[in-house]
Amino acid sequence: MNAPRGPSIRTIPDGDDRERLVCGDCGFVYYENPKVIVGAVCTWDDKYLLCRRGIEPRLGYWTMPVGYMELHETTEQGALREVWEEARAHAVIDGLLAVYSIPEISQVHMIYRARMVTGDFAAGPESLEVAMFAWEDIPWDDLAYPNVRWSLEYERETKGLYGFAPRGRPDL
Repeated sequence: MNAPRGPSIRTIPDGDDRERLVCGDCGFVYYENPKVIVGAVCTWDDKYLLCRRGIEPRLGYWTMPVGYMELHETTEQGALREVWEEARAHAVIDGLLAVYSIPEISQVHMIYRARMVTGDFAAGPESLEVAMFAWEDIPWDDLAYPNVRWSLEYERETKGLYGFAPRGRPDL
């Protein structure tokens, strides 16, 4: 008996407009879709929580707590999970800060504005260190990705405001 081949034929399925991997045995179509990234700009006493990445890519650079959304969680739950996993901090979400569509890497980033419940934090398993920064002390030249800068700047711009529109990707 032959083992099933699975989605191994690259073809355009009936009714579709692009190539997909399709199983030649059963016709199953494997859809590759963008990944959803979730995270939060967390503050405590006018300071910003940042994590120094302990994993590649961008090992050693600073970021807000952010990562891939998991199955069976909301984007808010995912953002708060990332805050705990990377910074061992508890936070509450104030609102959706930004949605960045980044087709070059097939990702959609949903970044929330959050307030830490206490000033407690520690490095999680994916962080080398975690720190609170006053605005003027943020390590701007050592931020891991452009979305970190975009999010920090928009959080500062909308501080004290509610009901604002989430920021989209800035023109580059």
